[in-house]
Amino acid sequence: MQVDPQPLTKEAFAPYGDVIDIPTEAGRQYYEDALGNLRAEARPSLSVSLKADTPDRPLRAELLERHEFSSQSFVPIDVARWLIVVAPHAASGGPDTSAVRAFIATGRQGVTYKPNTWHHGLTTLDEPGRFAVFMWRAGAQDEEFVPVAPFTIKIP
Repeated sequence: MQVDPQPLTKEAFAPYGDVIDIPTEAGRQYYEDALGNLRAEARPSLSVSLKADTPDRPLRAELLERHEFSSQSFVPIDVARWLIVVAPHAASGGPDTSAVRAFIATGRQGVTYKPNTWHHGLTTLDEPGRFAVFMWRAGAQDEEFVPVAPFTIKIP
């Protein structure tokens, strides 16, 4: 299966979470309604990540992850284009890879994945990128990774 990514828009991404637009004018925008935590014992976690660019074209995806009880936000600090790959949770469990969607984000767009949204790992394109990452953590139950039947994403 090959997935063709589309530009990231709020409307297209809405089933999976929220798009965070980096302001271009003075002022502040709030996105706290996008944050989700389903465990009282979880604590907020803020980290900064440097991700090497991914030269593979097309990109081969073999692993998806989710944070069942927490939203996860990626806010670009110094990023060019980056790739977002998402899948809904299947009624039978695990990711529904028949409904995989892919988006190309600019360095002025971040995202918050809703809790329980399956997604591919952070993937930068063209050059390395730095992100601020926010989620809720409560120990070993924070992340689930599952192998999936390989599929490719065509990177323009």
